[in-house]
Amino acid sequence: MHVIATAGHVDHGKSTLVAALTGMEPDRLAEEHRRRLTIDLGFVWTTLPGAGEVAFVDVPGHERFVATMLAGVGPVPAVLFVVAADEGWMPQSAEHLEALNALGVSRGVLVVTRSDLADPAAAIEEAHEWMAESTLRDLPAVAVSAVTGDGLDDVRAAIADLVADLPPPDTAAPVRLWVDRSFSIRGAGTVVTATLGAGTVQPGDELLNATGRAVRVRGVEALGEPRDRVTATARVALNLRGVDRDDVPRGLPLLTPGAWRPADSMDVELRPTTSAPLPEHLILHIGTAAVPCRLRPLGPAHGRLRLDRPLPLRYGDRAVLRDPGRRRIAAGLVVLDVDPPPLTRRGAARARAAELAGVRAASDVTASHLRRGPRRGAELAAMGLPTVGAPRHGDWWTGDERWAEYAAELAEAERRHRAAHPLEPGMPVAAAARRLGLPDPALVPVLAADAGLDCASGLLTPPGDVPGLPDALDRAVRLLERDLAADPFGAPTADRLAELGLGNAELAAAERFGRLLRVAPGIVLLPDVDRHALKVLAELPQPFTLSDARQAMRTTRRVAVPLLELLAARNLSRRTEDDRHMIRDPD
Repeated sequence: MHVIATAGHVDHGKSTLVAALTGMEPDRLAEEHRRRLTIDLGFVWTTLPGAGEVAFVDVPGHERFVATMLAGVGPVPAVLFVVAADEGWMPQSAEHLEALNALGVSRGVLVVTRSDLADPAAAIEEAHEWMAESTLRDLPAVAVSAVTGDGLDDVRAAIADLVADLPPPDTAAPVRLWVDRSFSIRGAGTVVTATLGAGTVQPGDELLNATGRAVRVRGVEALGEPRDRVTATARVALNLRGVDRDDVPRGLPLLTPGAWRPADSMDVELRPTTSAPLPEHLILHIGTAAVPCRLRPLGPAHGRLRLDRPLPLRYGDRAVLRDPGRRRIAAGLVVLDVDPPPLTRRGAARARAAELAGVRAASDVTASHLRRGPRRGAELAAMGLPTVGAPRHGDWWTGDERWAEYAAELAEAERRHRAAHPLEPGMPVAAAARRLGLPDPALVPVLAADAGLDCASGLLTPPGDVPGLPDALDRAVRLLERDLAADPFGAPTADRLAELGLGNAELAAAERFGRLLRVAPGIVLLPDVDRHALKVLAELPQPFTLSDARQAMRTTRRVAVPLLELLAARNLSRRTEDDRHMIRDPD
């Protein structure tokens, strides 16, 4: 199927033309018939020789309905530009041309209507002069009279030539359906209509509405007929399950889940329609959406837009900026970056404008992002950007220069951590990720190799580092080890520990290296104290009491109690029913 929009001044015969081509009346509202004026979008279709199925989006031509016209042409790849032979080029002809030029529409047919009332040659020449500097320059022209029927076959032939030259749509692309109508049908529920510009839809598909709510496609129609599957480009009607019509109004999109990134701030290339400065407050028109926004200029041809509500936009999207005060098309734009960097430093806006001026392809924007830090490939794809180079880990990508900076920062962070925490065996990977601002700790082990660091058991250490205690701490532990070797159950007092400079951190480090064992808070013994205790306690009549154990080990109750608990926890002893203790026989 092919989809074509109409364009042109009010009452130049757009609706009459498509009615003559299709046998269907595009004006569906009673007021449109009463006033003989198109007010809302109309949709009709037919099958044409050499063209196949063709759907037409008929737009209003009156200046009060330019926003509606933009909603109709926004998602459509080609246009029938209509000019009446007896009136020629008119003000809304120019505004519609400005809109199409801003949207980058470059394919179409110039149709001069009412050729039975005047010689069409003058209107064709005038229209070509107006179009000469636009994307629609050199359009093929056809004269027609919908009243007499003269020229209709020529229009059909021109449409066949037009659609044959249209670039094939990407039917595998994620769906972004800009809703243009939403209504309810008794017994069926909510139905929306839209132009499918890319991708494929079929019953059973899950889509997301603008709030992120999942909706299920119950049924699909195209050209008034149920379809098992519809591929772009096409006019579609979707019967949705689990959503009210108010949740999917005109201007809000339906999206493939996970494939789009909503943006309320973006950097764009601007293409003003006049030399006058652009106002700050504008309306952004894209697809069928119309969203108020604020413009911050960045150099002569670029700017940053902040939208009143986020939209799913990508690199390369074309849109129109309309000045609501003067009711005119102010500029066209091309979206460059939907996740731009903050402009907080002096001169940042000027530097950003220079960077944007150098953008020639989507890969340039990718490189800009990867210079700032790691990005997931899926996130880049959602912004319409390709990946560049090879991933660093999993789906994480970043630029070579930024990666080298991270490696240098990691080496310095490890050095500082080692100096500040000499008792720790290494810098934890999670701490390193936080220090460098990395989005995923899994990047740290990969980065460690480029930073010249070893990474094992979640810790970063210098290469060849032999774990051990600092010299001063090692000397203090050796003194304590000497004391305990002479008296294995003589736990040092708090004063002795303080004298040796062994606080909680030092004791934890010594225990981590297997030099000491904290049996209980304040009770420090050698790691093999259980072996010494078993040797002594095995000589006692079994079972034995706590007092028996204390006397046999020549220690205090303060030490004996946690030591017996340690033996039980290690399954070396057990408590009897009368609260005595027994050494377990070895298996």
